[in-house]
Amino acid sequence: MTLRTLIVDDEPLARRRIRALLAEVADVEIVGECGDGAAAVAAIRAAAPDLVFLDIQMPEMDGFGVIEAVGVARMPAVVFVTAYDRYALAAFDVCAVDYVLKPFDTERFMRALDRARARTAPGALADMRASLLALLGHAESSRDATLALRVSGKIVTLQRSEIDWIEAAGNLVVVHAGGAVWRVHEALTALERRLHASRFRRIHRSTLVNLARVREIRPIPGGDGEIVLHDGTRLALSRRYRGALENELGAVG
Repeated sequence: MTLRTLIVDDEPLARRRIRALLAEVADVEIVGECGDGAAAVAAIRAAAPDLVFLDIQMPEMDGFGVIEAVGVARMPAVVFVTAYDRYALAAFDVCAVDYVLKPFDTERFMRALDRARARTAPGALADMRASLLALLGHAESSRDATLALRVSGKIVTLQRSEIDWIEAAGNLVVVHAGGAVWRVHEALTALERRLHASRFRRIHRSTLVNLARVREIRPIPGGDGEIVLHDGTRLALSRRYRGALENELGAVG
């Protein structure tokens, strides 16, 4: 039986490495490659592959988002692809799903492929989907507490509660967390969507702030304002967001 396989990873080098490793296996047919989550969802629906090598850390829609969009009941067998991320690896181990780490070790990769091949059987596939469902529940609580960022080719995982504020800077976003600064190749709007479950709010077209870090709001004549954080940092507050922010902070108390 030919194992029809889809490769999903936002890094071209990672896709190339997976493709090269799969080329050594006689019963594998690569039916497509995707560099983002939205394209992966479309490809899974259209091609109905037997197996997906699925990157977890992708901007805008991550690997968990792909599973949610496709639906667990329609997912093929999955091998997750990840850089070292202790939160993700803990979730994989708890929920008994398979993964490979970047950079790929050939022997480990082939073992994962062999296990995935076994999981394409109807009964085994049902068990795999049950594991995916458990993983989504585990990941949801983890995602509420942590944020994975791609920094200089590596994955950095921060506790969301550690983040003070985030600003756009050209084609980067700069994340300020406890005196540390992380420069990330991601659009501010995409990062804002990933923070949907957290208490981060936009205060300017180029700035997000952690509400828990706000000490006071100072009005400025003309309708704008200034936010002062607990560490003394001062940030511009646009009149567009001032009213809603004052109401929310007042409601929070």
